[in-house]
Amino acid sequence: MSRILMSLVALIVAVYLILCAALFVFQRSLIYFPQPGSMDTAESRMTLAMPDADIRVSVREHSGAKALIYFGGNAEDVSRNLPAFAEAFPDYAVYLLHYRGFGGSGGSPSEAAIAEDALALFDQVYARHPQIALVGRSLGSGVAVRLASQRPVAQLILVTPYNSLVELAVQHYPWVPVKWLLKDRYESGKYAAHISVPTLLLAASDDEVVSRASTERLLRSFPDGVAMLKVIKDSAHNSISERPQYLQWMKDVLNR
Repeated sequence: MSRILMSLVALIVAVYLILCAALFVFQRSLIYFPQPGSMDTAESRMTLAMPDADIRVSVREHSGAKALIYFGGNAEDVSRNLPAFAEAFPDYAVYLLHYRGFGGSGGSPSEAAIAEDALALFDQVYARHPQIALVGRSLGSGVAVRLASQRPVAQLILVTPYNSLVELAVQHYPWVPVKWLLKDRYESGKYAAHISVPTLLLAASDDEVVSRASTERLLRSFPDGVAMLKVIKDSAHNSISERPQYLQWMKDVLNR
């Protein structure tokens, strides 16, 4: 091999290693895209005081046993769901968690930190509402599955869910060794195996982010008879909530 060719190979390898190092360092900026809260007011906002940060939660207070806790996508302003959820689920108190760095919440987002925030929110809500349904969308489906494996939830609804974030990253970045680089792994399938409450998986027919194969692998991770999958036609990853079946199929589960 000539010296020029060897130098070229060395340069390519060096650039590749630098790129992998950059992805490792800045990976969370590629996973989380914080959004401000735009649809809530002082009356529809509560603060979850964690030891290292104040976490914002958009709320619709309602007396009674039932509550719904929602975990959104990686670039979602969850407060935008407040009017539709309040109308669709009139018998439920509604709590929409703003991840760290989102909607006025302090701190920086990570899987571990969000999981701790979710546990704390559940425990606070459970003291007032002993019948809690969890809804997790996209990234939030991983948050909801993990929480449902650790706390006594009543129902679980997962929108555009995935089996693991590692799996998705491998599909989208096949040239990067993400299995060794990824910090926040969101291994939903691992937690699904420990869930026994009624679970609905809502998939978009034309999802360009989460493959149907990943959603179906997650479905198979639940114990037999626990979860069912429904596909909303003519919908994509971000447009699924615009279809009438989105809230209707949620109501079918929550009103049983």
